[in-house]
Formats: sequence, structure tokens, C-alpha cells
Amino acid sequence: MQIAIVTGGSKGIGEAIVKVLETKGYHVFNLDLVPGIYGEHIECDMANFDQVKAVIAEICSTHPSIDALVCNAGIHLSKNIEQTSLEEFDNLFAINVKGAYAAIQAVIGQMRQQRKGAIVLVASDQAVIGKQNSFAYNLSKHALASICKTTALDYAADNIRVNAVCPGTIETPLYHNAIDNYCAKSGANKQQIHQEEQALQPLGRLGQPDEVAEYVNFLVSDKAGFITGSLQMIDGGYTTG
Repeated sequence: MQIAIVTGGSKGIGEAIVKVLETKGYHVFNLDLVPGIYGEHIECDMANFDQVKAVIAEICSTHPSIDALVCNAGIHLSKNIEQTSLEEFDNLFAINVKGAYAAIQAVIGQMRQQRKGAIVLVASDQAVIGKQNSFAYNLSKHALASICKTTALDYAADNIRVNAVCPGTIETPLYHNAIDNYCAKSGANKQQIHQEEQALQPLGRLGQPDEVAEYVNFLVSDKAGFITGSLQMIDGGYTTG
């Protein structure tokens, strides 16, 4: 049985990824603070660098082959640079960037020994464009794009592929929380904002978590064997303009 590790796999896109990988025959370890519906849950604080490395080291010690790592864990912050406190900045980067850094560093040695492996980082359309009131979040997603490209080049000779999916506006709990927070601050109508978000997408709708999950499954599969170092847009055409 193939082994996959997914960070932040208890809800939203992460939950969908764990579910799809399980249906494809993977045994999936879900590293998250809270249990999810799918996968084998291991409680892990992705902001704790040493804990992430220790948890993955334990998985590697009991499984001779780690086939896939999906770095999905992340939080959102809707603030500009002036509004963003140092504490908020550090916390967001600890989860979004350092969590991925720790996970990859912990698994890459095993993948080198087995001379195969696939890593997917869940970035964002904000890995390639800017958006208002998104200073720290946008910066973190650009950082993931950089990790993808440099790590792909560093380990291509070891037959380790590294790619990033870049979802646009996906209808997840994270999306709804962001809309709720905006409406609470501005007094806007949630249904109206939701309709406006849909209208912004060239395809006229929001993406769904399972659509991202299916793409991740493709990228970790042998069918994507000649794809590495890429940023794969899943945004309904939003970034083409």
C-alpha cells in the first residue's frame, strides 16, 4: 500500500485531499490539531517546527516508503501591511511556510533513499498575483511557490518531484470564515458578497475542494511523472486576465 502524509487534512481542501487519496488506495496520515473524518489522524501543531519533524520522523521509521507528501496546512489573514502585527505575521508564517519547510525537510531524506517521491504544496492564486488586504498571506503563498521551484531543482536527480497547486476562490470553511469576518466588519450582506465573488470568476462559480483534491491526486501519481517545479492554477480562469 502506498503511504501519503497530508498536513491540515481535517477540513476544507485538506479533508478532500485525504478522502480522494484514500479512495485511490493510499494509507493517509493526517497531521492536524483536530481529528478529521478521513485518514489516520496524528495530532500535530504545524506551527511547532520540532513537533512536525518528530511526527514525520516517527512515520518514516515505521514505513519503509513514503510515496507522497501534501503540504496543505495554512491559515488566512485579511490585513494590509500597516494593520498586520508582528505576532500575526510570525504565526501565519510559522504555519503556512515553516510548517511546509519542516514537513519537507523531515521526509526528503527518506524519499532520497528510496529514490522516488512526490511532494505537492497547496499554494494559492496569490502565489502569482497580488490582492488587496492580503500582505502576510500573499507573501506566504509566494514563499511556497519558491519552495516548490527550488526544491524541485535540488532533488530532480533523486527522482523526487515537487509541484504546487494554486487554487483560486474555493468554497471551503476558510472562505466562509473570511466572508463572515468581512461582513461583520463592514455590515455587508453575505449572500450579496458570495454572488459577487462568483461573478468575479470567468467560469461564473467558485471552485470546490474535490476539484483541487483530484488535481493533487494526479500530481502525486505516475501519470504526472514528467511534471516538476510547476505552479498549477486551479482558479476558474481568474489569473488569466
